[in-house]
Amino acid sequence: MTGVSWRPGCPVPLQRLRVLRLSHWDFSGKVRRGALVVRADVAEEVAKIFSRLFRDRFPIRRITPVDAYEGDDYTSIEADNTSAFNCRAATGSSEWSHHAYGLAIDLNPLENPYVLDGSTSHPGSVTYLDRDRVRPGMVVEGDPVVRAFEAAGWYWGGDWTNPVDYQHFSKLPPP
Repeated sequence: MTGVSWRPGCPVPLQRLRVLRLSHWDFSGKVRRGALVVRADVAEEVAKIFSRLFRDRFPIRRITPVDAYEGDDYTSIEADNTSAFNCRAATGSSEWSHHAYGLAIDLNPLENPYVLDGSTSHPGSVTYLDRDRVRPGMVVEGDPVVRAFEAAGWYWGGDWTNPVDYQHFSKLPPP
C-alpha cells in the first residue's frame, strides 16, 4: 500500500489499518474471496456486515484493495470494484475523503453510481440511474444492505441530495 493508496501525511497511520478477507457471492452465484482495507477499530463490525450480505446472498462483483488499480478511484469504479481505504481527497474537494480514514466503503459502484446533477461520469452506470428498476447488486432505500450498515451505525450516501452517492457507506456523518 505504501506509495499507492497510503503515503506519509495520510490521516491514518498504516498500523491502524486492517485487511479483511471476505467471502462474497458474485453475479453468477459463485462464492468468491476478496480483501477490504478498513480502519482497525471498525474491522469487526465491517466483517459482520459483510457476513450478513453473504448470508443474504447479495451479489458483489469483486472486492479488491484499490492498490490493484494504482490507487485510482475512477479505474477501480470502472472495474465495478468494491473497496474501502484510499488516502485521497473527497470528490470535488480538497478535504480528506472518508476513505482516507478507512471509514468508508464503496459497494458495487457501477450498479450504485455517484450522481451529480442527475448524471454519472461512468458509462457503465448510466442504466443504473433509474433506481426504480431494481437489479442485482443495486442498493436501494430500506433494503437489507442499507439496514445492515445502518444497524452498525453507518451512513448511506443514497440519502444525500446532490450529489447522491448510492455506492457509499461511511462510519462518519455526511459532510
